[in-house]
Amino acid sequence: MPNEPTIEGELFTAFVAAGAISKANADDPKKTGLVRCARTDKGVHAAGNVVSLKLIVEDTDIVEKINSHLSKQIRVWGIERTIGSFSCYQACDSRWYEYLLPTHSLLPPHPSSFLGKKLVELAQEADDLEGYHSRQEEVKDFWTNAEDKHIHPILKSLDEETRKRMHDALFESTDESSSFEDEPQDDAAKAKNGDGVPNHEATEADSTSSALPAADASEIPAKDATSKISRLSSKALDSETEQFRDAAKKLKAAYIVARKEYRVSSARLARLEEALNEYVGTHNFHNFTVRKTAKDPSCKRHIKSFQLNTSTIIKNGTEWVSLKVHGQSFMMHQIRKMVGLAALVVRCGCPISRIRETCTEAVVSIPKAPSLGLLLERPVFDSYNTNQAAKHEREPIDFDKYEKEMLEFKDREIYSRMFKVEEVDGVYTTFFGHLDNYRETFFLYLSSGGIKAAGDARKARTARGPKILDDDSDDEKVQGGEDG
Repeated sequence: MPNEPTIEGELFTAFVAAGAISKANADDPKKTGLVRCARTDKGVHAAGNVVSLKLIVEDTDIVEKINSHLSKQIRVWGIERTIGSFSCYQACDSRWYEYLLPTHSLLPPHPSSFLGKKLVELAQEADDLEGYHSRQEEVKDFWTNAEDKHIHPILKSLDEETRKRMHDALFESTDESSSFEDEPQDDAAKAKNGDGVPNHEATEADSTSSALPAADASEIPAKDATSKISRLSSKALDSETEQFRDAAKKLKAAYIVARKEYRVSSARLARLEEALNEYVGTHNFHNFTVRKTAKDPSCKRHIKSFQLNTSTIIKNGTEWVSLKVHGQSFMMHQIRKMVGLAALVVRCGCPISRIRETCTEAVVSIPKAPSLGLLLERPVFDSYNTNQAAKHEREPIDFDKYEKEMLEFKDREIYSRMFKVEEVDGVYTTFFGHLDNYRETFFLYLSSGGIKAAGDARKARTARGPKILDDDSDDEKVQGGEDG
């Protein structure tokens, strides 16, 4: 939308104010040939990006002058003179993204949740119960210990009827009002949303748009996807029993504390690393984007690496782990769905090989991990640097020289916000809580029953039409996603 604030718009205004763009060209960015390398989803951050355009660079302190006209959330790291035909979008070889994930996302579903019970039930049917338990060995006692410590002391103070009502509110809801797929959209809408839409798929009106990070990073609207713990609190507020209401608040807080206290084991991280490695190489990612079939050649994408930093960090009592993916190009929602599936495979005790099965012609529902944890780290220009820049005696486009400043910026403006939003809103607790208690079979391909366990439900759901889960669904129709 023309009147919405964008990163490019803020930059262009700062360039003009700093004298890097003449007054004759100040009324239209197209006059300067402004092109951006990548754009991001609502709620997704960028630590390193590139724009190419014609600038007047006469002052030695031009970067400082430009930054003086920008908010602290937007910084220009440096300016490099390139060859005349350079386009940062066309010259980009690949991109690095980082995803920060709370390690409690790897906890198994609660044994009383719909998904928790189905995983055991289907493992028994497939004669894989021993295998399932072996894949959950390192977390087998988590819920028992957590409830002994945090939950049972609360429940002991309640009468039997109140305890039963509490359990029903937590685990026996039959809410089936929402799903985890994306709404059918027209071509224009498709061109304006997602994790990775190449320029050749974008509309002309969108070609210079890059949305500012959204203030609300939650991926799940409260009306459809509140976790069972949150639902319990809502039910309690409507209850006439003050004891029930007070206990519900305490119980909600106790489950949050229990999850925050979780510290991931090396064995659990090893399973996550194994899952991420399944993506490396060229695969058909039709299940990791919107409304594309396995026969669409554009779904074949090449992942160079998917790295896991096993050195976790603890912020506000929550442990986090960093994932970094390097790929030539990414489709709409692809990264968030890759992270979402990897986390689900680990937390559900699913065979790692299931990830490769989703890259076959089979159709499965893969939920997008919250946008909160995703950031564009940097685009890569190796071919240009090696060939054109060296040939024409131009400096390479390389973010390494700004590594210290970028790290300080990420710590101050990006990571701190991620940690704060999760502390206040519990985005990941809500996201995975809804998945665990979603009472349809769409996600049972994560069980020992395999892809076929969700097949019939998938067909039925396609026939009646999916509904939106994500809170950015409407905004994506007017905002850009990451390029290529």
